Amino acid sequence: MRITTFSVYQNSINNLQQRQRDLATSQEQMTSGKRVSRVSDDPAAAARAERALAAMSRSDANQRALDASRSAMQQSESALGEAGDLLQTARETIMKAGNPSYTDAEREMLVLSLRNVRDQLLTVANRADGVGTYLFGGQGSATPPFVDGATGVQYEGSPGQTQVSASQDMPLSVDGRNAFLEADNPVAGGPVLSTFDVLDRVINELATPGRGDVAVAQTVHDGLRDVDAVSNHLLVWRARTGETLNQADSLELRISESKLGAQVERSNAEDLDMVQAISNFENQQTGYDAALRAYSVVQRMSLFNYISG
Repeated sequence: MRITTFSVYQNSINNLQQRQRDLATSQEQMTSGKRVSRVSDDPAAAARAERALAAMSRSDANQRALDASRSAMQQSESALGEAGDLLQTARETIMKAGNPSYTDAEREMLVLSLRNVRDQLLTVANRADGVGTYLFGGQGSATPPFVDGATGVQYEGSPGQTQVSASQDMPLSVDGRNAFLEADNPVAGGPVLSTFDVLDRVINELATPGRGDVAVAQTVHDGLRDVDAVSNHLLVWRARTGETLNQADSLELRISESKLGAQVERSNAEDLDMVQAISNFENQQTGYDAALRAYSVVQRMSLFNYISG
């Protein structure tokens, strides 16, 4: 087999160019820190990295949804706590009204306090969440869900709760109708109790002049009983929101672990082992240097150079 001078030169040049390409690839990987920058680098690893990236995006979306639910529940828990404090104030005021030495004028001052408490409760029940909806709007309400009319406070929201998916359903609102208007009646067979109707009844009865001590005492007795019932009902709802916040903490941990797992998977698929890469790069440099030295020797061994020498 005849090997021409041109063939020797061409093979040497091809080998040198391949070594240069390998060095350039290694240098690019070391600069970017990525073993896989393009699908063509490693199609299987690129597919793994893409699936991991999609999982990370889902985790981020779940975290945003969870943050929205946590914010709404924190505000709702705080609002229910305020409502409970207001009802405690109303209870103390009703107890004072039972003093048999009070005149109608003195009871009227207590009635004013009760009306103020009622107005504050209505404000709490209609509290917005800061993003255009209402904490107690149920499944949605474009306007304040509780409306004060001639027949008392009515609920014009949508009963139920708005949910958001954060790998599991989490609430974005509280069922205001149930929380404020549907407490169990301590009197067997009685209708459900509305927080506002309970206060309205006590206010109207205490504001009626000329009532005897027995009638006033009955109003105070019934009022305290019913205020306790609606207070306990609100306390149950507050406990529910607190439990939801506990669930949110646990869910956040799971989302964080899921995202971390996806990040590790992506890193395993496309990141470069820098120690191994540096070792390979040094070996490639050594090989390239040796190839250049060999080529410099071979190129001087042509017949023409020999004759001319």
